[in-house]
Amino acid sequence: MSAFDPKVNRVSRQGVAVATTTLEYMPRLDPHSYNDSTQPETETLDWKARVDFRTRRLHAEVTLTLKEASAGPLDLDTRGLDIRAVVDAQGKPLPFNLAPPEPILGSRLRIELPAGLRQLTVRYRTSPQASALQWLTPSMTAGGEHPFLFSQCQAIHARSVIPLQDTPRIRIRYKAALTIPKALKAVMAAGFLRREEPGVEAVEYYEMPQPIPPYLLAFAVGSLTAKDLGPRSRVWAEPEMLEDAASEFEDVDAMLRVAESLFGPYDWERFDLLTMPPSFPYGGMENPRLTFLTPTLLAGDKSLVSVVAHELAHSWTGNLVTNASAEHFWLNEGFTVFAERRILEALEGKEVTALHAALGRRSLETAVEHFRAYPQHTALRTHLTGIDPDDVFSQVPYEKGYLLLRAMEEAAGRQAFDAYLRRYIDTFRFKALTTEDWVAFTERELPGVLARANSEAYLHQPGIPATAPSPRSGKLEQLQGLKGTVPTLESVKDWTPAEWQLFLEWLPKDTPRETIQSLDERFRFTKSTNSEVLVSWLVAALRAQYAPALERTESFLGEVGRMKYLKPLYSALHSSKEYRSKAREIFQKYAERYHPIAKQGIEGILARA
Repeated sequence: MSAFDPKVNRVSRQGVAVATTTLEYMPRLDPHSYNDSTQPETETLDWKARVDFRTRRLHAEVTLTLKEASAGPLDLDTRGLDIRAVVDAQGKPLPFNLAPPEPILGSRLRIELPAGLRQLTVRYRTSPQASALQWLTPSMTAGGEHPFLFSQCQAIHARSVIPLQDTPRIRIRYKAALTIPKALKAVMAAGFLRREEPGVEAVEYYEMPQPIPPYLLAFAVGSLTAKDLGPRSRVWAEPEMLEDAASEFEDVDAMLRVAESLFGPYDWERFDLLTMPPSFPYGGMENPRLTFLTPTLLAGDKSLVSVVAHELAHSWTGNLVTNASAEHFWLNEGFTVFAERRILEALEGKEVTALHAALGRRSLETAVEHFRAYPQHTALRTHLTGIDPDDVFSQVPYEKGYLLLRAMEEAAGRQAFDAYLRRYIDTFRFKALTTEDWVAFTERELPGVLARANSEAYLHQPGIPATAPSPRSGKLEQLQGLKGTVPTLESVKDWTPAEWQLFLEWLPKDTPRETIQSLDERFRFTKSTNSEVLVSWLVAALRAQYAPALERTESFLGEVGRMKYLKPLYSALHSSKEYRSKAREIFQKYAERYHPIAKQGIEGILARA
């Protein structure tokens, strides 16, 4: 595929004028990267960064080693970076040009390579507003004494931390050295090498020997300590949260063994967990060797650890086999939801898995309704030129992708499908692929199954196919019979949080305020400590304008930064004429607590008519 790159009159950092406006055609296989597929690819990074909490900047340099020597232009992705110098391996300056920023892609850094060059170094500093970084003041941490910094590079935010070819098509190995205040600890999604303490600062050294897509670059700096969970896993957290996190996630090694029995050997050596501050915008992030997890999972009863199963499953589907661009995101997430539920089935049984599948189906229906004006975004194979992937992030690739794989499993039979899944992982191990690559592979390995599963309706048509598989179980039938009622205490005494959440999700939109009040008086939902149950309740109660829910919503929005909770609650407030001004007031009050990615999403909600 070809795309054009508009060049305008500007002056490079070297002071050399660039030619007048032209349309320069180049092969760009990823619509969210300036990477030109005719240029050499990066093989390794050697990154050195000093963390400056005072200015909220990283002062850094990165040495790129290319897969082959080349002459001519090399285009890198950047966002908000202050480029100080570009030099070769001998320290000789190289000509470069930093183009004006484009709203979605950021700025193209074009470096002119002399013949035979294979290694170059870029010296730079990040912006205080870097989209991948969140700088927390001590008051925003559990301990309240030290600051905290963490990164979140998915989908296209690595470029705000390091100038690189920011596309999952190109995998890289890396080494890193982080200079930090001596009182703090740095952790990375990589193998720890050593810590040195020269003077008032410390330097932490890490290495990632396996090649990863750039969005999996991840690190955090703060007051952190660890506790081993098993021979291949430990949990990191602020000291005040460590024991709760260790208790909640203590079964992770058993989960890892089950996953290996289903999908093959674990290729990343360790599966460590980092319990994040509340402002972390996702439930989890599957950074290899160090999964980031929201503290909202610490429910005290292990009822929300399916998120850990999801991030673990990414070790095979996403981290090992990766989508070639955001247009094929379902290859990461649909496969991972399928794998997550297979792990859950092995650990908890089919009844529990059916409940989670029903919750997933409900979230998919909500997502399809959200995109009713843009139905093209509810097909699995998307076309996102000119569209920020963060703006179309939804449950569609997760749950519609899962339904396609379930339909294929039913068409092929579980035994044949399991064998196919193993071959898929083995074939594309440490590689990236497109939907079209996947279709070709599947037609060879499971002839006729795509047609029998009606794959066209999933891949290229909007909405949920009428023939999509539906979960079935005795517990689901019982829940169906209680829709919209106020059940007795006796009838629900053994319910799990998943059952309560589904019951609340299935409340009719026009449920009267009196029914909402009766439910709250009987079951005390407004005081729930399970975040999933609480958010499902608050959305339903806000629709009915139940006053106690508004007060709890405001306090909860100041406690969390997870977009799964922020978006439905701000949407519920904004969709009500009575609560719309309150939504803006709450956002102004808490915006500084949210990650830049989350703030962008909420601003979009509040900007709707």
